Amino acid sequence: MKKFVSGVVVAAAVGSALTLGAPSAQAARYYYGAIALSTSTGYIGYSYDYSDVDTAESRALSSCDAADCQSVVWFANGCGAVAYSDRTATWSWAYGDSRRTAQSRALGENYSDAAIVHWNCTSNHSK
Repeated sequence: MKKFVSGVVVAAAVGSALTLGAPSAQAARYYYGAIALSTSTGYIGYSYDYSDVDTAESRALSSCDAADCQSVVWFANGCGAVAYSDRTATWSWAYGDSRRTAQSRALGENYSDAAIVHWNCTSNHSK
């Protein structure tokens, strides 16, 4: 039996950055990414640095190459990760502001033998 863990969507707060000597603030740019997954084949599609979440998800789905691909996680100015447990045939996924956070969360939603099988980040993610 396969256990599927739902991904949680991130919505980041909009901020602005001041440049010394600049007369006004500039709004921070948001970059969106997504990961699509076929749980029957293990195929993964992904996207990064799109201007909106719908386009990011559409691109991830179109690059997945399996009929049953579904968008499992999207993120803004951050990262997504997918983990898989061979022992239990369990998939999990998560997002975070950094690669390390996304990977840690994806592994935390799975069994102890799980390993990261994919991750990707947008621009403006935390290092």
